[in-house]
Amino acid sequence: MADQARFADQAMEFMPALYTAALRMTRNPSDAEDLVQETYLKAYRAYGSFEDGTNLKAWLYKILTNTYINAYRARQRRPEQVDVEDVEDLYLYRRLAPRVGAGVGAGDGRSAEDEAMELFSDEEVKSAIESLPEAFRIAVILADVEGFSYKEISEITDVPIGTVMSRIHRGRRALQKALAHYGMQRGLIRPAGVSQ
Repeated sequence: MADQARFADQAMEFMPALYTAALRMTRNPSDAEDLVQETYLKAYRAYGSFEDGTNLKAWLYKILTNTYINAYRARQRRPEQVDVEDVEDLYLYRRLAPRVGAGVGAGDGRSAEDEAMELFSDEEVKSAIESLPEAFRIAVILADVEGFSYKEISEITDVPIGTVMSRIHRGRRALQKALAHYGMQRGLIRPAGVSQ
């Protein structure tokens, strides 16, 4: 059983990463701050049940994700509210599986996918991520941005590993289609059947 007195020492180092994930989920700095604050309050209260030696970061992300999902479901039952001040922190999306914003140059160990992602603006990547259905977006963010394994994502979201794998696969496919749409609009990709 973990000691609550050590909570601040152990858990506070994850706050910036949790805020970044919360911002991606909520798309609003104020809501992200509230989500992180609620996460830490819940984590502090439940810290006595945390088992030392297990993955504290994954435990905190599980609380964050569940808190967000519960709030999202509650919002779905209320009339829609529109926030005029949409998040403009595009630098967050530069961290997308270090694909966006990586340095240019051949032979630096980057894949063709990495180089292709540089062709899209931060706004296009942000829009493509935000267009994903909620379950797919959370799975893709946890896997490709936060770097969690399938098993960890399964534990964080309380869904079977097979479902996690399916959501990540389908989310990536949807992201690929959304980015292909931008690529065609900008003439980077030709529609199928069009010759050079």
